[in-house]
Amino acid sequence: MKVVLIEDERLTAEDLKQTIMLVNPAVEIVAVLKSVKEGKAWFKSNTKPDLIFSDIQLGDGLSFEILSNLHVPVIFCTAYDEYALNAFKVNGIDYLLKPFTEESVGAALQKFKNLTQVKQDGIIQQYESVRRLFSDLKTSTTKALLIHFKDTIIPVSIGNIALFHLENEVVHLLTFDKLTYYPGKSLEELEDIVGSEFFRVNRQYLVNRKAVVNASSLLSRKLSLSVSVVVKESITISKERAPLFLKWLSGRGG
Repeated sequence: MKVVLIEDERLTAEDLKQTIMLVNPAVEIVAVLKSVKEGKAWFKSNTKPDLIFSDIQLGDGLSFEILSNLHVPVIFCTAYDEYALNAFKVNGIDYLLKPFTEESVGAALQKFKNLTQVKQDGIIQQYESVRRLFSDLKTSTTKALLIHFKDTIIPVSIGNIALFHLENEVVHLLTFDKLTYYPGKSLEELEDIVGSEFFRVNRQYLVNRKAVVNASSLLSRKLSLSVSVVVKESITISKERAPLFLKWLSGRGG
């Protein structure tokens, strides 16, 4: 089986390539494409593969610009959470959440066997469904969180929230003007609400892009994050999530 990877982060591409080969050594990775421009050029002069693993947002545009006329089954690779992307499975296309695991890649390859019988017009319809879903995720915004305190409802502007953090099993909301609230929701629920300007850096912290001062390298390719508000503990980002974080910080999404 011939496979093409479309991924602009080198470490992520290498991780996916190695994981695919561990799961199924018979797979032949024929190309790793890093941009819309490179992808369009490659497919003009090469035979189409059996399957494509593709990131959604690349440095110079969306991968749909490459995929829309290929009529090849695609397994999308994304940093968006499973709740927001349930529609992928509804539309018959599988997806991988970053970081990858042997289990998730193996399940995706197994799903491919079910996709091989999909007719070309069905694949085109699936691309359009995913494109619309991605556009909806990008454009949907919430202006404020409503915080319930005793008999009072306090609107807290999303733009004024520096970060959320989990402490003693309770989610705290910290604003740029140093106020603390308790939203009464999980970090997973808040990820869906606040949108792409926030990033889940680890299990404890969901951080606003505007709150990031800098990120410094630690041993084993981890990152240490400095933010513009006072926090009780250092904020670290694992080596698996570091490439996704840097991509998000640059404004290129997942």
